[in-house]
Amino acid sequence: MTTGRPPVVRRAPGKLFVAGEYAVVEPGNPAILVAVDRRVTATVTEPSGDGTLVSSDLLAAPVRWLRRGDRLDPVGVEDADRARRELAHVLAALRTVTRLLAERGLPAPELDIAISSELHRDGVKFGLGSSGAVTVATVAAVAAHCGLTLSAEERYRLALLASAELDPKGSGGDLAASTWGGWIAYRSPDRAAVLDLVRRHGVAGALAEPWPGFEVRRLPPPRGVALEVGWTGTPASTTELVSGLHRRAWRGTPPHRRFVAASADLVRAAADAIEHGDRPALLDSVRRARRELARLDREAGLGVFTPALTALCDAAEAVGGAAKPSGAGGGDCGIALLEVPDTRAHPGTPDSPDTPAAPDVADAADAAGSPDAADPRTAPGTAASSHSRAGATAAPPDIDHLRERWTAAGVRPLDLRPATEGNEE
Repeated sequence: MTTGRPPVVRRAPGKLFVAGEYAVVEPGNPAILVAVDRRVTATVTEPSGDGTLVSSDLLAAPVRWLRRGDRLDPVGVEDADRARRELAHVLAALRTVTRLLAERGLPAPELDIAISSELHRDGVKFGLGSSGAVTVATVAAVAAHCGLTLSAEERYRLALLASAELDPKGSGGDLAASTWGGWIAYRSPDRAAVLDLVRRHGVAGALAEPWPGFEVRRLPPPRGVALEVGWTGTPASTTELVSGLHRRAWRGTPPHRRFVAASADLVRAAADAIEHGDRPALLDSVRRARRELARLDREAGLGVFTPALTALCDAAEAVGGAAKPSGAGGGDCGIALLEVPDTRAHPGTPDSPDTPAAPDVADAADAAGSPDAADPRTAPGTAASSHSRAGATAAPPDIDHLRERWTAAGVRPLDLRPATEGNEE
């Protein structure tokens, strides 16, 4: 029955790993992530018919799902397996919120969900955490439509429970970045312990209990550092790569423990460098992260580094920057950090009206709400970046040289900047 409720729209940004990938899947281990200004949007409206109608820009037509007990089954679909695969995270988010509603004595919702994403082009994903972003956006939109008032941490927790239903090995770092936005230091919870909480106390109980190992805190945007993002043009599966590590005998060996310890140390050093404005130390930590991932790749044979990712990193180091794969590697994206002049006044000193602000990561974040900012849906491949869109200043020569080297190596610069906001209306 239609109640006349207005549509509910929630958005969640994508993410990049700055440091700590692979090691962060171990509970309590740290990583640094940054949200980016390409988003997934979930729009929930009153039902247009029985069950739940889900539309997505990854599918040619909407799919209607009917509830049969705890299951959601598609109707009138030729390729049901593809529908389940493409909408798996949307359906998991819906099931998790529905379970919470049931525990609170509320009925299962009937509604329509529309998903649109800036994290892919023509169905090819960029490796910016689209699965995490769609989970966070769907949880928030469905919960709000059903009248649930949730804190940011409760939305993150529901999203992690939904994701763990599909892949309990995932760290949840993408979910945290999509929920809180900005630059964050993150520690993954013990997913086995969390799922045990759900079994013993239900979803509502799991929301109220402490989660072993979990921690998230905001970091300030680094000053005087440009963040550049390159796309290899080859999508990769984080789930398959991380699962591959879990299947290998290398996991749990002394070299694996050494990798986890080294990763934790470099992540702490990077967070400290960000908080103290130590640009050389931050770049050194990113270079260490590249070396540790390369060592992991050699020892475990995961295929983290592709020729394109190696070229991406080498090009950044050739112009004095630091670079690494972002996330599990095997394709997708890499990041580069380069020092740029920071002409902002020191704390307590007024900015000179005649001196333009340095076009660094912080400036790019500050410009996020500017009506003159470029459309974040611009297709990759243009020689633009978070840096060039930060203000009126031109990109420094090192960044121009980096983009030229990337383009020559078949790596496409992505037009991205950090997103200061997380999951939002």
